[in-house]
Amino acid sequence: MAKEDYYELLSVPRNASDDEIKKSFRRLAMKYHPDRNTGNPEAEEKFKKVKEAYEILSDPKKRSAYDQFGHAGVDPSMGGGQHADFGDIFGDIFGDIFGAGGRRGGGGGRSRAQRGADLRYNLDLTLEEAVAGTDVKIRVPTYVSCVSCGGSGAKKGTSPVTCSTCQGHGAVRMQQGFFAVQQTCPACRGTGQQIKDPCGTCRGQGRVQETKTLSVKIPPGVDTGDRIRLGGEGEAGDAGGPPGDLYVQVNVKEHAIFTRDGANLYSEVPISFPVACLGGELEVPTLDGKVALKIPAETQTGKLFRMRGKGVKPVRGGPVGDLICKVHIETPVNLTREQIELIKKLDESLVGAEDTHSPQHQGWLDGVKTFFDKLGL
Repeated sequence: MAKEDYYELLSVPRNASDDEIKKSFRRLAMKYHPDRNTGNPEAEEKFKKVKEAYEILSDPKKRSAYDQFGHAGVDPSMGGGQHADFGDIFGDIFGDIFGAGGRRGGGGGRSRAQRGADLRYNLDLTLEEAVAGTDVKIRVPTYVSCVSCGGSGAKKGTSPVTCSTCQGHGAVRMQQGFFAVQQTCPACRGTGQQIKDPCGTCRGQGRVQETKTLSVKIPPGVDTGDRIRLGGEGEAGDAGGPPGDLYVQVNVKEHAIFTRDGANLYSEVPISFPVACLGGELEVPTLDGKVALKIPAETQTGKLFRMRGKGVKPVRGGPVGDLICKVHIETPVNLTREQIELIKKLDESLVGAEDTHSPQHQGWLDGVKTFFDKLGL
């Protein structure tokens, strides 16, 4: 049985931030925790699945491997990462609620440093750029670490102090009926520390907004939906935490001549009525230049001609695709009186010889007759 998607298990989008993943896990784990669902095996199984999903998505390296390779990227039997101990994760998330200390050190509050959010940049490419590869420069508005305070958020020469509300524990106790529940400290947001003298540049945030110009190398053969990961080019983390990643999402624009399907290219080629009848040769475009296409006599509309090796070499390897040309016979327009008379003479000469000159005519008539017979007409 296929394993469920980790993002769906946690009810978060694939670009969810670490905080969003953590909050969703906290909510679901509270709902399905065995202590709250005694004798309910379905809830216990759901809790195990939710816990496993959080173990992977809360770890930047494991999450990156999962995003790229799915469950195979984090399966220990296939070389993926190992799952963390239950106590590590459950203690970190629910230590302040169920009374477990988790692995918090010092004053008990979690570290202020948090990994920055991942970013996505939508990049439009022409078909030629996608097939051949290119180098592009992009401008990305993002948060970068504050130079003035080194990302700490505190004014130069000062440092954060112990939170006076929670005394550095990162949580405060709330009485709710018969239960005493601990919640994240609203003053320090669970860090256990406060900035009394914030940096004047970033106003205590530890990071500032800036537009970065980045050079992105686009490999040959990319297609719509492909992603290029730029490690460490996402938003700067809070309080000096590591930056997130930037994902460049490729979108190949429509082309006036070619339509791409995987490694193959398709093109509709109009041909004249005389060429379709008598045959001929015409030049057709490819991504490498012009090539000659021979049209045999008596060619019908919809005929496909394959030009091998004139397609796309896939970015993930494999043989170069083909260019497939589909001919379309154009009906003459704006005819002169003389041309009309000539066509009438041609039509008269074909009367009574449909079986010889119109290979599809008799088959069509037979199909119509069968259809009417079924209807009783």
